Amino acid sequence: MPAPSDKITVLDIRDSDLDLGVVYDAVRDDEAGGIAIFVGTVRRHDNGLGVDGLGYTAHPTAAEALREVAAEVAGDESVIKVAAAHRTGDLGIGDIAVVVAVSAAHRGQAFASCRRLIDELKGRVPIWKHQVFSDGSDEWVGTP
Repeated sequence: MPAPSDKITVLDIRDSDLDLGVVYDAVRDDEAGGIAIFVGTVRRHDNGLGVDGLGYTAHPTAAEALREVAAEVAGDESVIKVAAAHRTGDLGIGDIAVVVAVSAAHRGQAFASCRRLIDELKGRVPIWKHQVFSDGSDEWVGTP
């Protein structure tokens, strides 16, 4: 059985557009019966307020934290491959902010592991969101 780190195919935190096809291709495998992908996009509203745009900032330790989260998910023997990419910088409405994907032998395993990957990423990787609202106010999300 491959080591968890050998199952991680893409880990990326960057300030340029994310390519869904690259992440999908990174988890494709002939042993996989299921691939689950989560794509997080910038929505036009949050908590009843209109959103004009937002920016993401990553702490210097974010890449290592992402590697730890991915390795934990990849440690499940049912997982075949894991990939995750997150944007930083300024994003507009509809832009892709994050893409995570997991392949597994069966769809249920792929869904559960993909959900775990995005939930742990959002909870533990120090990437912070600065939202700018239509009324001129703003908000930081996820900061310590």
